[in-house]
Amino acid sequence: MIGYSCKYAPLELIAAYGGEALMLDAETEDFSRAETLTHANVCCHAKALLTQALDISELVLTDCCDATRRTYDVLESEGRQRFLFQFDLPHDDAACARQRMTHELLRFAKAYGAYTGAAFSKAKFLAACRDNSHALLPNEPFIAVLGARVSPQLLGQIRCAFSIPVENLTCSGLRTLEEPPKEAADFSFEELMDWYAGALLRQTPCMRMTDIAARRTLYENEHIRGIVYNTVKFCDYYGFEYAELKAKSRIPLLKIESDYTVTAPGQLTTRLEAFRESLDLTAKLSGAQPSRTPEPKPMNKHLFAGIDSGSTTTNMVVLDANETLLAFSIVRTGPRAQMGAQAALEDVCKQLNIKKEDFAAIVATGYGRNNISFATDTRTEITCHARGAHFLNPAVRTIIDIGGQDSKIINLDETGHVTGFMMNDKCAAGTGRFLEMMARTLELNMAEMSRRGLTWDKELTISSMCTVFAESEVISLIADNHTDSDIIHGLNKSIAGKTAAMAARAKGQPPYMMTGGVARNRGVVQALEEKLGAKLLISENPDLCGALGAALFALHGD
Repeated sequence: MIGYSCKYAPLELIAAYGGEALMLDAETEDFSRAETLTHANVCCHAKALLTQALDISELVLTDCCDATRRTYDVLESEGRQRFLFQFDLPHDDAACARQRMTHELLRFAKAYGAYTGAAFSKAKFLAACRDNSHALLPNEPFIAVLGARVSPQLLGQIRCAFSIPVENLTCSGLRTLEEPPKEAADFSFEELMDWYAGALLRQTPCMRMTDIAARRTLYENEHIRGIVYNTVKFCDYYGFEYAELKAKSRIPLLKIESDYTVTAPGQLTTRLEAFRESLDLTAKLSGAQPSRTPEPKPMNKHLFAGIDSGSTTTNMVVLDANETLLAFSIVRTGPRAQMGAQAALEDVCKQLNIKKEDFAAIVATGYGRNNISFATDTRTEITCHARGAHFLNPAVRTIIDIGGQDSKIINLDETGHVTGFMMNDKCAAGTGRFLEMMARTLELNMAEMSRRGLTWDKELTISSMCTVFAESEVISLIADNHTDSDIIHGLNKSIAGKTAAMAARAKGQPPYMMTGGVARNRGVVQALEEKLGAKLLISENPDLCGALGAALFALHGD
């Protein structure tokens, strides 16, 4: 079994010598093995490739970038592979490039034939070429995954988020050759390799090629309903294409970023499902069939609930058929989402002297939404916060939601529909969890921390937003006898700076509404208003906005 990582790899030539090829595109647990052999700052693609290649005895690479070239150098120096080959891949399909590719194919055939001891089979070669030709896209609505290669795990997660087909059009999924000419059976080996070189280079180009005009066919297909664009940290090739698509394409677009390590699916699932919900809305407005049909409500029941299962608290709101708020509950989530949800349910039922069976519908949102057994439907917190904020104040155009473990910027139009959103990366910096840890370090409760952050004497700067490093800074400032108020103000400024920068990247516009539990922290609110240069609209119970939106979805079913 010979490993490869690029669509320009000579898979048909490998088959002609009786070999089998394996795409090295899986996620890894971590990069520890790779980082013992190369610099830690090497890109994640190269480190993921190196990690997998260490367990492969046969490998063919293409020098698609400097990082891949260094991967080959490391593997060559290690000497673990019985067979190791790297293609000098041209950047276009011009005559000289084709000649160069032909030379590389002949060089590979000589090396691989000598390694396997097998003779070249023209019949196997042509059969493999025909098998890998004429790949067709569906003649029905589909979601296109574009950009850098995706792992099978990530692709599976994307497919789970949508009920319509998802097509992998990344460099790891889109590989198709033109049909061999009828006279190919009579070609000499050199003539066959010359044709094959052209066929490989005439594929839909990847972004490292000089002429990428043919890539437009990937996103101009009439059946595409949305694009999930995968980028890789610090890889410019696909960042350029994403920027052009974002500026010029009218197709709904969601950018994701991967690093080829196994990560918790929570935030990405939320982003994918929020994207799907926006596509469902677009389909509804255009008269098309949405990706899912809402469950019918019992006609004899008139109570509707939304439950927001967050990392810190679980919030529940109950409405009647007239959108009147009848009850709400805010409880600690605890170790399990279901436990917090059950506690909130029991609380509102006690308040109203009702039973769970009295609800016509209960919509769950938040990170634990899929684990609440009694919910009749789910929505992402993106769309629920948008729905709730618009209900509270239709003038709102940007929501700043800072919850227990993540932050979100949500842009709305005049109808309250989501026009775009951004979430923080894989880090809890600037969230409620961050503040809780800092309060613990200062030996204060959250209410006292909020109060003390309103008055200060000295402007301190907390340079790190990493929770661990920030805690170390706070401990050092305490040791230097700085007051709690000055330290808290420094923390508030750091949170405000990070959040305002995120809002700017998301192109947020006033009026702003702040939601989530951190909106109760007056020091953070004050610092953020200063950074934004605008007032923040805050409801009486900002933590309930998501649950309110979910309850409205339960009531109206849209």
